[in-house]
Amino acid sequence: MDQMVGDQFGIGQPVRRKEDVRLLTGRGTYTDDINVDGQAHMAVLRSPHAHARIVSMNLDAARAAPGVLAVLTGQDAEADGIGLFPVMVEVPPMDGTPPLYAPPRTILQTERVRFVGDLVVAVVAETRAQAQDACELVEIEYEPLPSITDTARALDPDAPVIWEERGSNLCVHWSNGREAEADAAFERAHKIARVDLVQNRLVGNPMEPRVAIGRWDAARERYELHSPSQGAMKVRESLAKYAFKVPLEKVRVISRDVGGGFGLRGKNFPESALVLWAAKRLGRPVKWRSDRSETMVSDPHGRDHVTKAEMAFDANGKALGMRVRSIAAMGAYLFDFGPRIPTVAGARIAGTVYDLQAVNLQVRCAFTNTVPTDAYRGAGRPEIAYTIERLLDVGAGLFGIGKDEIRRRNYIRADQMPYKNCVGNVLDSGDFSGTQAMALKLADWDGYPARKAASEAAGKKRGIGIGYFVEASGGQPQEWARVVMTPEGKARLHVGTFSHGQGHETAFAQIVHARLGIPFEDVELVQGDTDEVEQGFGTGGSRSSQMGGVASSRASEAVLAKARRIAAHLLEAGVADIELVAGQFTVAGTDMAVSWKQVVAASLDPAKLPASETPGLDEQVLYKRSTECNFPNGCHVAEVEIDPETGRLTVDRYAAVDDVGNVINPMLVHGQSHGGIAQGLGQAVLEHAVYDSESGQFLTATFQDYCMPRAEDLPDLAIDFNIVPTPINDLGVKGAGEGGACGAPPAIVSAACEALGVDHIDMPLTPERVWRVLSAADRASAAAG
Repeated sequence: MDQMVGDQFGIGQPVRRKEDVRLLTGRGTYTDDINVDGQAHMAVLRSPHAHARIVSMNLDAARAAPGVLAVLTGQDAEADGIGLFPVMVEVPPMDGTPPLYAPPRTILQTERVRFVGDLVVAVVAETRAQAQDACELVEIEYEPLPSITDTARALDPDAPVIWEERGSNLCVHWSNGREAEADAAFERAHKIARVDLVQNRLVGNPMEPRVAIGRWDAARERYELHSPSQGAMKVRESLAKYAFKVPLEKVRVISRDVGGGFGLRGKNFPESALVLWAAKRLGRPVKWRSDRSETMVSDPHGRDHVTKAEMAFDANGKALGMRVRSIAAMGAYLFDFGPRIPTVAGARIAGTVYDLQAVNLQVRCAFTNTVPTDAYRGAGRPEIAYTIERLLDVGAGLFGIGKDEIRRRNYIRADQMPYKNCVGNVLDSGDFSGTQAMALKLADWDGYPARKAASEAAGKKRGIGIGYFVEASGGQPQEWARVVMTPEGKARLHVGTFSHGQGHETAFAQIVHARLGIPFEDVELVQGDTDEVEQGFGTGGSRSSQMGGVASSRASEAVLAKARRIAAHLLEAGVADIELVAGQFTVAGTDMAVSWKQVVAASLDPAKLPASETPGLDEQVLYKRSTECNFPNGCHVAEVEIDPETGRLTVDRYAAVDDVGNVINPMLVHGQSHGGIAQGLGQAVLEHAVYDSESGQFLTATFQDYCMPRAEDLPDLAIDFNIVPTPINDLGVKGAGEGGACGAPPAIVSAACEALGVDHIDMPLTPERVWRVLSAADRASAAAG
């Protein structure tokens, strides 16, 4: 059935989120809201050292402390056969370099700790306070060892080696190839732009700290975990396959409401395995909850790259080639996707929206004595976009042309679409020059000189910048959905993707409503429970609408097709003559009709079914597609103002035009844009996870030291869409979740560089960093004068 034109709940309509009533009135169910009868509480003792050998451990006082039920160590885990936590991806090494090294990560450390926050001992007690108090009674003698937390120095010959059996801190040296092509482009270059840059380390900080509740169902011999996630199926697979080495059906994972994910929630966490293991040992449920500082050192971090990049141009400012050399910090261990993020994942959009084929990217993934890194909103693509956009700005300066003009000269043209990029991915749709034109108009680019003059008259400096990105959204090119019609005529939609703030209860209900014509409020979303969801890949990489949405649409259409057959049988008409109008199945050109409830009732009565039809309206679909990704993109324009007395930078204006294909719900997509821009602004201006270079101590483990964006840090955001539907899925949708995190950093840094009159300044643009650039310029001016 086609979308119902003018329907306020159909596809394309700005429907308010149905889940918000429940969440804003305190009726949500986050994991910490769940308490199981008889539950005990776990606390984890973590390493205070960045690198140290464990000499001895005395647990007697902790075991004798009030309320303590168990004090667990790595030796106990080994004795019980608890498995290792391996990386789940393979990154091919560059020719002539050793293969990826995946260090063995045990659930608790017994011989050596390798970052501040490494797990050493787990204590289970009757109350959380008792478990925390007992942790303080554990006596551990450490022999401190030299540590390395500086990404740029991690591969130096004299750097302390974290995994001695590896012989160096190199995890893997990866290249996309095309080295000869890139070198040839530089040999014929008219001008070469160069930039050295840092991708600052970030802490994801979802609103909801991580929680895990483990239960052992002795009757079924099954582990049951309640925990926030980005998809219960993947968590179940990780725990069953790696931690406990049991069949999938022996692990149940339940995720109810989740307060944010950003790529962090889909991992195989030691604490999740710990509560399940402890619950089985004790014969009672065990609950663990991290506080905010523990979250800072237990959740994976993001970004943390040091990069040298250069771009070759011909005499007309057309980019000929690019070479990028990066060191990417992995942390002390590898999380699930760690080394894939800065390599294969990011490189899927190498060249972004520009006609650029001679590209050689090389990344050396390096171990450091820090929290492991993994996917964080954008997962490798923001880093690629930032590098290219910085190079184009420097190139514009070399040619004396505008940063808007150099991009126009390099965009992939409409007549080149679909365009196979330099790593073989096909950009199936896009209007890049048109999107830039819309963004410049939305930002009032032509009015900038007057605003700049006004700032200067007030003693301030002003700059404007552009950040264009393309995202590779999707991943895991299959997804499952099931639609079941209940006797009341409502639809229960089971789907393998997972909403952790995106609004799936609303968007997916719009899709089912548009296909089936039942009331929007009569669609119920079922997700996040491996007993209810047979398969699926969760939510990450902005895949839900294009994978779960399409699967939901197809499952709905399968239900509708069967319902038409039943209605035709009831009305003694041909199936081709049955129309669905206003929730009624009618025979075209007559007043003969049956309602959805009548059709559902008939579907449950074998006597009323056509021959060969099975009872019930219950259809499921495994949607598969031949392409892994599609390619949302957008042009973001930022305007900043700087106070030269203090170095304080303010993002004063911000405009963004994104191409996310067809839009299911504009209100939801605006929310995704706002959230992504806020996180991108946080990286550009405020956020930085910092370690002490001598001791390896984590210096930013609270919000007193780690600066998160606040409402006052963001200007009003002007948002619009350039809708270019993708031809590769039924709905024509592209991903919408990560664009802001890709577009904001290059746009804001571009604007800051213009205001400061420099080629480049590293993120975050703190007052001190900006003030130092201004002071250096003043000293240089004084020396020259």
